[in-house]
Amino acid sequence: MFHFLKRFASALVLTCASILLASGAHAATPKNTFVMAKDISDLITLDPAEVFELSGGEVIANLYDRLMMYEPEDLATLVGGVAESWEVSGDGKVITFSIRPGLTFHSGNPVTAEDVVFSLRRVAKLKKTPSFIVTQFGWTPDNVDSLVVVDGGKARITITEEFSPGLVLNALSAGIGSVVDRKTVLSHEKDGDLGHEWLKTNSAGSGPFMLKTWKANELVTLESFPDYRHGAPAMKRVIVRHVHEPSAQRLLVEKGDVDLARNLTPDQIKGIAGNPDLAVDADPKGALMYLAANAAHPIVGDPRVSKALRYLVDYDGMAGSFLAGQQRVHQAVWPSGLWGALDETPYSLDVDAARALLAEAGHPDGFGIRLDTLNAAPFPEVAQSIQSTLAKAGIEAEIVTAEGKTLWPMYRARKHEIILARWSPDYTDPHSNVDAFARNPDNRPEAKLTGVLAWRNSWQDEDMNAMVVAARNEPDLDKREQRYHAIQRSLQESSPYVVMFQQTEQAVRRKNVQGFVSGSNFDLVFYRNVTK
Repeated sequence: MFHFLKRFASALVLTCASILLASGAHAATPKNTFVMAKDISDLITLDPAEVFELSGGEVIANLYDRLMMYEPEDLATLVGGVAESWEVSGDGKVITFSIRPGLTFHSGNPVTAEDVVFSLRRVAKLKKTPSFIVTQFGWTPDNVDSLVVVDGGKARITITEEFSPGLVLNALSAGIGSVVDRKTVLSHEKDGDLGHEWLKTNSAGSGPFMLKTWKANELVTLESFPDYRHGAPAMKRVIVRHVHEPSAQRLLVEKGDVDLARNLTPDQIKGIAGNPDLAVDADPKGALMYLAANAAHPIVGDPRVSKALRYLVDYDGMAGSFLAGQQRVHQAVWPSGLWGALDETPYSLDVDAARALLAEAGHPDGFGIRLDTLNAAPFPEVAQSIQSTLAKAGIEAEIVTAEGKTLWPMYRARKHEIILARWSPDYTDPHSNVDAFARNPDNRPEAKLTGVLAWRNSWQDEDMNAMVVAARNEPDLDKREQRYHAIQRSLQESSPYVVMFQQTEQAVRRKNVQGFVSGSNFDLVFYRNVTK
């Protein structure tokens, strides 16, 4: 692969945009290679038991088949991936999965029930950020070996908590449901880490592509798997180039040096209108942009102050100007367009209302605060708008930007004051977001519930915890939806969150490129149907 990259370096413009401009080079990408420009600075691991970032979730969606899946041909229907079929016990506590025959990993090893069981067990045992998706079923490092087992050539799981089987199946379509090659992973195990250190930068899946190269903040290179169960992808290679600047992405796609650009700004989208070689795809996403206040902070931890923040955001102003076409106002924790969504938007910019709340909290003249966010568009621009409107109420915000690999660990360590961040569901049931935003069963620092936003923000409300559990366990679908609406309204009124926007992704592609699929979630992005 090194020789391939060296041979095509000039054709693919694998240098920075300044060299591109200086050389004036113009070269089409190879016919059998799909080249994408994207900001992938948040890519910090490729172990499915650890991936919790948007770029990582997208990459592993193309490296691994999951136990349950949403396929690119039908993103609305949950189907078996590695699982051919499943049976649910009468009490809903036990689900037994039959494995598709004839599946092979990239190594050539067969995909078996043992691999499924190993994959789920290691998620619970490693206890990385996304492990809460399975530990919520009652699985712990100590009991998971008895609750997730091989039974007669099938994989059998037992749920000890009160969960709808449908919710469990949906959860297993998340990245943690990726099935890894047990033999290959264990051959790289060191000091009982279940192959974690190796799998952070390698792959051991059965998906449509194999990982060939990952160079942090440079590129990810994938190669097609000829024995994939749906057939070999049309593209022999996929190259995801880390291009931080949207302006550089625009130049690359206009010149034909990349096939797809993912991070152009609304103004740049307008600027390419009329280019006969380019098309713009608008894909509604489940990704939310929100502010969060650290409830442990002596000032913003006051509920009156966090409510004041909701009145100090120019939602419509941003959505109608520099975010136009890519973000729309949404103020609830579950995305619009999905079952259980609440589309009410009770807040708008109201400085007087904010000042009254701040005065009631003892801060009539405002205060100083640090605002952390990503350094990638549109987050700095949104932060600057918020900085401006906060100042109208006397709040002086110092904006600190960072790459995702720096920002997210800081956030998970609860070291922020207020943060402008993003969140996307892990699976398409409202419990996915509601459980993360609202339920915090253990607020102690040593609990380290890093995948739980309520814990990250040091916020715990026992009444809210009970509401989330009741919604999760509600068997009546209409009543369950009503419960989720009630939770979302309560969070809008009293929580550390200011949910602001929901994303529409505008991707710019060369018109000869077809079949790129970008679903509602960050890990429902698929490359295997791309043709040129």
